[in-house]
Amino acid sequence: MELVALLSDEETWSQVSGLIKHGDWEKIIVLGSSNAKKFSAEKKFELLEVDLEKRLKDLKEDFSNKLKGKIDGTEVALSIASGNGKEHMSLISALLHLPVGIRFAALTKEGVIDL
Repeated sequence: MELVALLSDEETWSQVSGLIKHGDWEKIIVLGSSNAKKFSAEKKFELLEVDLEKRLKDLKEDFSNKLKGKIDGTEVALSIASGNGKEHMSLISALLHLPVGIRFAALTKEGVIDL
């Protein structure tokens, strides 16, 4: 399964990094602002830069445009451990409009789980 992860607040990047490390992903797509260029992980990922300061509808369109043609399957694992409500709504809406199904993924003490 492909992983799509949002990077916003730097203090939550370790959750995303751990999810990348411990999950079995066919492809990893990370979306974040220009600040996300500082993010590193143990596995190869594609970083798609977006302007997280945009208004809700514009941010959704930015996510949609960046993700178009990037997802191979019909479903993705999604990490929204980082970010705020506006960013989460915009990304979820963009994915659903592609269309692609969503499974929320998280890293817990038990390992990677679907929620």
